[in-house]
Amino acid sequence: MDIKAIKTEEDYNQALKRLEEIFHAPVNSKEGDEAEVISILIEKYEDECYPIEAPDPIEAIKFRMEQMDMKQGDLSQIIGYKSRVSEIFSRKRKLSLRMIRNLHDKLKIPYESLIADY
Repeated sequence: MDIKAIKTEEDYNQALKRLEEIFHAPVNSKEGDEAEVISILIEKYEDECYPIEAPDPIEAIKFRMEQMDMKQGDLSQIIGYKSRVSEIFSRKRKLSLRMIRNLHDKLKIPYESLIADY
């Protein structure tokens, strides 16, 4: 087991290749332990080099609505009037604290996603 820090794209590609080779190794085996360590190193490198930004609040709401097969009219029961939903989606109106709480409670959207600037 020759494990080293992933510092370059070449190191990253080699680590991915090795992980693919030993991915199905039994847990608590030598190769299983190696796979666990390599996956941690890969995750750290990806977090640093390929960060994924959180969506803005409107995109988070739309994504959750899609997951729940909801329409804009359904959202009016959570936010308020249908016109209010249109204003929110067209970004003419910001989410109020009450709206954020309702969206979090009813759609389980994390507060962090709802309070971000947009």
